[in-house]
Amino acid sequence: MTRQLLAAAALALAFTGGHSATILAQNSAALEGRVSSAEEGLMEGVVVSARKAGSPITVSVVSDEKGHFSFPSSKLVSGQYALRVRATGYELDAPVSMDVVLAVPALADLKLRKARDITPQLTNAEWIASFPGTPDQKKFLYGCVGCHTLERIAKSKHDTAGFLQVMKRMASYANNSHVERPQVRVRARDPLRNFGPDFEKQAAFLATLNQSAGPWSYALKALPRAKGKGTRVVITEYDLPRKLMPHDVIVDRDGVAWFSQFDEQFLGKFDPRTLKTSEFAIPVQRPGFPKGTLDLEVDPQGNLWMSHMFQSGIVKFDRKTEKFQAFPLPAGTVNDDSQQSMVGPQRWTVDNKVWLNDAGIPGVHRLDMATGKFETWRPYENLPKGPHSVYGIYADSRNNIFFMDFGGENVGKIEAATGKLTLFPTPTPRSRPRRGRMDDQDRVWFAEWRAEKIGMFDTRTEKFREWTVPTPFTAPYDVALDRDGKVWTAGMNTDRVLRMNVETGEFTEYPLPSPTNIRRVFVDNSTAPPTFWVGNNHHAALVKLEPLE
Repeated sequence: MTRQLLAAAALALAFTGGHSATILAQNSAALEGRVSSAEEGLMEGVVVSARKAGSPITVSVVSDEKGHFSFPSSKLVSGQYALRVRATGYELDAPVSMDVVLAVPALADLKLRKARDITPQLTNAEWIASFPGTPDQKKFLYGCVGCHTLERIAKSKHDTAGFLQVMKRMASYANNSHVERPQVRVRARDPLRNFGPDFEKQAAFLATLNQSAGPWSYALKALPRAKGKGTRVVITEYDLPRKLMPHDVIVDRDGVAWFSQFDEQFLGKFDPRTLKTSEFAIPVQRPGFPKGTLDLEVDPQGNLWMSHMFQSGIVKFDRKTEKFQAFPLPAGTVNDDSQQSMVGPQRWTVDNKVWLNDAGIPGVHRLDMATGKFETWRPYENLPKGPHSVYGIYADSRNNIFFMDFGGENVGKIEAATGKLTLFPTPTPRSRPRRGRMDDQDRVWFAEWRAEKIGMFDTRTEKFREWTVPTPFTAPYDVALDRDGKVWTAGMNTDRVLRMNVETGEFTEYPLPSPTNIRRVFVDNSTAPPTFWVGNNHHAALVKLEPLE
């Protein structure tokens, strides 16, 4: 033990350049060190991850401007840890493992070298940045990353005709599919409807990006790494026990995480303290249709509600009895295209009515809980033909519903008392608003997926505000406002979580340690500062991000 202490002290002195105030004296870290490379010297923004042998937990931190990283002693236990890094274009010079004894801070000097093959490291945003073409020309690729990464396209060898056949096959798959587990629609849509009128041009463009004509003619680009406040963070990844697809993740007042399962009929429950995962089977309503749920919401009584996707309607989970109650669409309303991806029970006790969307119309239904009757609105039926849909839906304090026109550019409103429908176009055309939250001031915060912006619509003044996210091709998916007035979002392309100061408009970007297909974002306001949660929809993990300032 004495030799360990002397070695640790010597390395700490090396890190501080021989100053008398060593890291050991300043820090209660369980594991710390520095990261450097021959090309850059000391490196900022490198994600360093530690995983104890046999554990489902990976803890990660980020190196600062001096190349220094530090794992708080509260985040690790004694044992042997394998270390890995994430910094596009670099890899560890050799495998590294460390013995951590909490009474003796461990120190690591990580040396990085240029990666032999950068392609597995590239995020979707980095692939898009590397591809030739204009941003508008490349935006249709956002629709591909729900099922697989863009590396699959870049490494393919299809010509234009081959891509047309691939696109037809993709259009036959249900939304809740993954590259390893596709689900086929009962009634296939117009084979190329999802790709729009330019599908032939898109197929030809894809054939210029891949290896059908030989090696790539373009350079592969890495985005700038995180810096400054973005390095002040601890990230914990909890691997789930099997290949689940946790789409929406929320945390209750007891610190327990609940998640919807995107391609199976289960509600998931995960306790971070015991690492126990439980699954509650959801009754199947339509055996021949794709399985899985999407939206997960809490009602005023503390019960959980989920949208039932292609299984029809919505589902309520009673937290006390742990029983489900299904509310399928009635005969005459349900059809082969019916798809409920969102449910709005946030204020249903105001008038005893619950809202739900229907992507198959597209439109909105409202269920009267007393009578079981459904009402339906088709907000776009009198508009010129165009790409419109209804996605995120959020009830205000009077149970008026506000919805996102994910196909177009509107925030819609249906008045609970009168049924009056109004569409409010976002300041940015073709913004494709996706998901968000209603705050306690009846303001809707939402992500403008195609416009690379965060939006806010004040439902009382009927005014918009917009903020552009800092990194190109982020594709923000969802937005949440925390108790401190900070706005959180994340995209499906960059593997980064963003926090914005509303007063200044300043963004902080936190890098994630693993490729993460992000959907619903959640902020736990019971911690100080608030903690961010998200599911990794493609890699069966829950991710907790704790900012340190």
